[in-house]
Amino acid sequence: MNKMSENSDDLGFDLVDFMPYLLNQAAEATSIEFQHFYKARYGMLRTEWRIVFHLGRYGAMTAKEICNRTNMHKTKISRGVGALESKRYLKREIDTSDRRLEKLSLTPQGARVFGELNKAAQDFNADFARLFSAEEGLILRRCLKRIAGL
Repeated sequence: MNKMSENSDDLGFDLVDFMPYLLNQAAEATSIEFQHFYKARYGMLRTEWRIVFHLGRYGAMTAKEICNRTNMHKTKISRGVGALESKRYLKREIDTSDRRLEKLSLTPQGARVFGELNKAAQDFNADFARLFSAEEGLILRRCLKRIAGL
């Protein structure tokens, strides 16, 4: 047995059994798999896909509202908004009740993209769910929602 293995056994700790590590690895694996679709088809990054999803699902909102819903940093959201605007997927409008705020919403082209992405996400989710029995899928969703505070 090598020195590294002895130390791991002595500590009773193995990274592959560490729940945060496992959750991160699972999230990355599934996110990257779906990312292949939206990146190849629309040239979007993960942040952009999430912005499109939130605007398509919940309607017009400010960048700050998107930050709060996604738990993503405002700098990432700002870059994503700029990229989506240049692709003509979203537009900005000054909020009439508070001129300091901009409401973001999808353009007709952005709404079409959202519809296609939404369908692809549903298909991806259904394919992913086939890895588990119905009971396992229900338990997994329940546990993940609890961890995420949803």
